Amino acid sequence: MSAGPPPRVGQRVSYDGAVCTVRYVGDVAGTSGVWLGVEWDDPTRGKHDGSHKGTKYFKCLSNSPTAASFVRPSRPAEKPQGFLSALHEKYASEVDATTNAPVSSARLIEISGKVVEEVGFNKIRSRLARVEDLKIVILDGMRVSSTAAMGLSDGRFDSMTVAETCPKIIELDLSRNLFDNFGLLVEVCGQLPDLRSLRINGNRFQDVLRDHSLEKADHIFTHVKELALEETLLRWDDICHITARFGSLASLHCGTNQLTAIPTALPKALSSSLTVLNLEFNGFKALSDVTMLSSLVSLRNLHLKGNSISAVTSDPSIPISPFPPSIHYVDLSYNQIPSWDFVDSLQSVFPGLTALRLAHNPIYEIQDQTAQQESRGASSEEAHMITIARLSQLKTLNFVSVTPNDRANAEMFYLSRIAKQLAAVAEDAGAEVLRAHPRYAELCEEYGEPDIIRRKEVNPDFLEARLVTVTFKYLDPAEKVANKAHLGNGEWDPAADLDEKEGDSSDEEDEIAGDEMEWAVGEQGGESAAPKGLGGGGDQEAGEASGGVVGRWIKREQELLDSPRALRFCVDGQEAKIRVEVK
Repeated sequence: MSAGPPPRVGQRVSYDGAVCTVRYVGDVAGTSGVWLGVEWDDPTRGKHDGSHKGTKYFKCLSNSPTAASFVRPSRPAEKPQGFLSALHEKYASEVDATTNAPVSSARLIEISGKVVEEVGFNKIRSRLARVEDLKIVILDGMRVSSTAAMGLSDGRFDSMTVAETCPKIIELDLSRNLFDNFGLLVEVCGQLPDLRSLRINGNRFQDVLRDHSLEKADHIFTHVKELALEETLLRWDDICHITARFGSLASLHCGTNQLTAIPTALPKALSSSLTVLNLEFNGFKALSDVTMLSSLVSLRNLHLKGNSISAVTSDPSIPISPFPPSIHYVDLSYNQIPSWDFVDSLQSVFPGLTALRLAHNPIYEIQDQTAQQESRGASSEEAHMITIARLSQLKTLNFVSVTPNDRANAEMFYLSRIAKQLAAVAEDAGAEVLRAHPRYAELCEEYGEPDIIRRKEVNPDFLEARLVTVTFKYLDPAEKVANKAHLGNGEWDPAADLDEKEGDSSDEEDEIAGDEMEWAVGEQGGESAAPKGLGGGGDQEAGEASGGVVGRWIKREQELLDSPRALRFCVDGQEAKIRVEVK
């Protein structure tokens, strides 16, 4: 670190653009000299969790096993700067200090290896240079640690306050900077009477419950409507302590804070003001982990994206209390939702739900499954329709509006899927199937009860699907001369040779046969080559009785010369007949 006060635990430091927090100052066994144990804001940057050769030197806030490193105090660190210095660097660095005008009217810039002249930005640059008119200020990652104009060689802003420099700020972003308490924020925001949005993501506040600067901040943040505390790794009680100073807060963002439960309600003042709550990318596993939010009677949007939610309640013996009917939109994407039972429960858990995001969950994963497996998974398009059909109040799903036509199509599709499930089980097992579809009776009343046609359906993944029922028919030697085994495969061929032998040819009959030629569909659902009227339908049995000949058509047979080993290459379906002839 650069010359100055000795490093302290809790201090924020920036090395080459990477910010960290000092968690330890002291010796490390097996080495000489003093080390700084630091926790990086980017947990992938470190090498361990504060341990070295089995000894734990410090604890990180992050759960990551690679958030920590040891660095020497002599390592050069980037110089901190004040709020006004950062403001000047970001918005007025190209302005002449004496004339308050752009340094040059044009400059050379390089784009994709080509040097071009930048023209036409003077007006924009001049407007940004007038920092007193700025309404939106973003100082993300600018190493801010105080309010002063630290580091300005020209002395600009040295004697000015924030109120004099930029009094019109409405939105302020001070994310990922170097302050570790709320003193700076209270000092800066106290001079911004129009402030409505404050983002302080990625900072690391120390001992929030003992931070005395917050005690006098109630009137300072009273008009702020939006507060972002993402990636701060604050505990829930710290968040409650902070938000108690924001009496009219409408939008609160607390994502990526490793939260696993909401043990207490938010401050009472927020129950009637908060409309948007963002809890994305935390560690919740069930909706019951956040039921303390039920006190937020004005909440409309609840964001739970990217957690590990897989159940409605962590304890099935304890029913979950419904959330306020004011909640219209819930984001549950990128979770671990495994079943449609969870989806069915959403309507009772969120009685006011009209908009939902559910994509990127296990039930939306594309799987190669049959209709009977619908309850375990479906393609994303089918899952989209099934979700609409299961939740009758939905008007928007995954950012797609649900039109009346969409709903009708989805509900009829869903009804057909239920019918297939019912057809796949015995009649006395239907009640068990319907328990998984609570809207079945309602949909039947709307669209009519579907026909349940029970056929023996076999899962193609089971061994049963690869079994063939074979019927052997013995043919007396007196009936045929040839001594061979034949397999009838259900198809028909023209019997031209028989016609010639029997003298049964007729042009008129040929024309009639040509006019009537249609493909008949047999019981197995496959196409048979017997023309309708000449061997399809009821004439098939007659054809078999007459040795497989019907009019000018003969039933095709595959001769099995060696053994029935080639059976699987000849059969289309699950049934076959073999005619056996004895030598």
